[in-house]
Amino acid sequence: MPQRCTGDKAAVSLPPLVFRSPPSAAVTDAPGRRVSPGSALSPGAPGSAALSPLDPCSQPLCRPQAEKRARAAPDMHYVAAGPQGAACGWRAFAPGCLQAFNTPRGFLLFLCAAAFLQGMTVNGFINTVITSIERRYDLHSYQSGLIASSYDVAACLCLTFVSYFGGNGHKPRWLGWGVLVMGAGSLVFALPHFTAGAYDVQAADGVGTCGANRSVACADGASGLSGYRLVFMLGQFLHGVGATPLYTLGVTYLDENVKSSYSPVYIATFYTAAILGPAAGYLIGGALLNVYTDVGSRTELTTESPLWVGAWWVGFLGAGAAAFLTAIPILGYPRQLPGSQRYVVMRVSETHQLKDSGPTAVSNPDFGKTIRDLPLSIWLLLRNPTFILLCLAGATEATLIAGMSTFGPKFLEAQFSLSASEAATLFGYLVVPAGGGGTFLGGFFVNKFKLRGAGIIKLCLLCTLTSLLAFFVFFIHCPNVPMAGVTASHSSSLLPDGHLDLTAPCNADCACRPEHYSPVCGSDGLTYYSPCHAGCPGAAVPSPGGQKVYRDCSCVPQNFSSGFGHATAGKCTSTCQRKPLLLVFIFVVIIFTFLSSIPALTATLRCVRDRQRSFALGIQWIVVRTLGGIPGPIAFGWVIDRACLLWQDQCGQQGSCFVYQNAAMSRYMLVSGLAYKVLGFLFFTIACLLYKPPSESPDGLGASLPSQSSASDNAMDLPDAPSALQPHSDV
Repeated sequence: MPQRCTGDKAAVSLPPLVFRSPPSAAVTDAPGRRVSPGSALSPGAPGSAALSPLDPCSQPLCRPQAEKRARAAPDMHYVAAGPQGAACGWRAFAPGCLQAFNTPRGFLLFLCAAAFLQGMTVNGFINTVITSIERRYDLHSYQSGLIASSYDVAACLCLTFVSYFGGNGHKPRWLGWGVLVMGAGSLVFALPHFTAGAYDVQAADGVGTCGANRSVACADGASGLSGYRLVFMLGQFLHGVGATPLYTLGVTYLDENVKSSYSPVYIATFYTAAILGPAAGYLIGGALLNVYTDVGSRTELTTESPLWVGAWWVGFLGAGAAAFLTAIPILGYPRQLPGSQRYVVMRVSETHQLKDSGPTAVSNPDFGKTIRDLPLSIWLLLRNPTFILLCLAGATEATLIAGMSTFGPKFLEAQFSLSASEAATLFGYLVVPAGGGGTFLGGFFVNKFKLRGAGIIKLCLLCTLTSLLAFFVFFIHCPNVPMAGVTASHSSSLLPDGHLDLTAPCNADCACRPEHYSPVCGSDGLTYYSPCHAGCPGAAVPSPGGQKVYRDCSCVPQNFSSGFGHATAGKCTSTCQRKPLLLVFIFVVIIFTFLSSIPALTATLRCVRDRQRSFALGIQWIVVRTLGGIPGPIAFGWVIDRACLLWQDQCGQQGSCFVYQNAAMSRYMLVSGLAYKVLGFLFFTIACLLYKPPSESPDGLGASLPSQSSASDNAMDLPDAPSALQPHSDV
């Protein structure tokens, strides 16, 4: 800013000065006496000739480091623009023992706990228990889809408001109240279990076997439980509202309170916790489904029964209680952590340079605090091509992540002939090291190689290209396990595609109903639709290994003696030799997809103006959810449904898919994945080409970058930086 020299009573404009030392450093004028930079030296004091007010006008700007420390303008002093109170506590209650957590690492701990709970609840428990909820409350697939999409709808509605006003407000309070709302959403989601009454279902022994008189007719009337879908939608809506501040205000609060070189590591740790949450949700939710929904009640149902409903609600109660406990310490953090003011001006040197400096209103400290500034804020972001392209690239990656997380377990279940719980557990084992490790490594690489601007986008390009090449593994697939009447005839010969023939002479007299899907594995290696379709006349008896075995099944030939064979409850296992190769390359796709997430986020934070960072993340999340998160599962679900061979028959109405054609499923996954990966690669490429790095300043500021730890502790005063340390004149 212009400096005023008072020696000759003339005002002379000088280029902006760069103070390498902290503004609060004192100047020594004599042994044992220190003078603050804001006070003038007396004319008779030793050293006053070298520090007279006339010298700044007559001496060159470039001086040795030692001399620069002693020539701060006598009529200037620095004051903190941020709030003075930086203690950790709740209003007047701020005990000293809590101040040990008043650090970036302490805040990161509680923020990671909140992100872990959000991921475990929304992306873990919901995906695991949705089938049980459909069975318990008589919901159709499109109704469960509405429940799942309510989260993204709420996030899109709240992102603009939260990111715009929360970005200029007290971020920890916004975050804390958001976690409280998220906990309330979990409790609301579990509410139907306590209000719908006990799950009263009779397991008629022998239903599904070869006996027409034991078939259960279709129910004419609805149970009325489907109305609870509105309660589930409300719970998901509250989840979306509460989680909105986490990935906008939480990220910017971390970035504002740590060195720029450490910011990717902190953000990567935060996102790693968010990735580990869904993995824990898959594992914990799958284990809870082995417990009967009415805990403590006796039932004749087993976990293999199509009528079994597990304890889906327990996880939501625990997550809600944990969210309330996590919100309390977050609400106690100050607006800014102690010592964070010196990091504010360092981020500006990495900001994407637009063609012009933009409206001067952006430099106003009050910009962005009223709704009148919202159109200008949106216009500035729309004029930033790098930001727009990073948003589009993030939307393509989000589409893949949302589609794979929703249908990844189903893909493994179909390819490897696994049960739903086994597929969810295996997918969780893939997500934990691949998703969590890739997210953390992305931030580590940015910090390790001290990447900036274009270098970060090039890392995203490399990760996208690697995962694109790994997607070609979907050229291979596991063959379908032969199923009688679907993929193979009852004589073990292949059937033409799309030709179903579940009825054969061996089960024609059984009057089997298509509503009773309960697959069994015959001793001949064929999977049968149900014990009835296998021609099994009586109920199953437990085997020494604990499995249910049906004897004297007329459609199962006996291999070693005369008579009929037996069938075991459950589908036949797959003997696919390509299983290890598929799992390895799916692991590669996941790890490199998540490896680019933190670099892309860091590039977004560096290519927008400092005062627009929270708002920019909010706009980016709106684009990502609107173009990726919401349509991603729908698009992948529609594509996968094209590979269905056998649909559920609900009294003449089409339900969910029972059997997929593995070759078609792999082919459709390959086409969809390559299409989105190619789009993401193009967006990152154009963003790298259009990114304009910061211009080098005449003072040699290009050598002192935030990514260099040697300069990260010294405040730099840039001409248009929204610094937390602003100079004020005494005149």
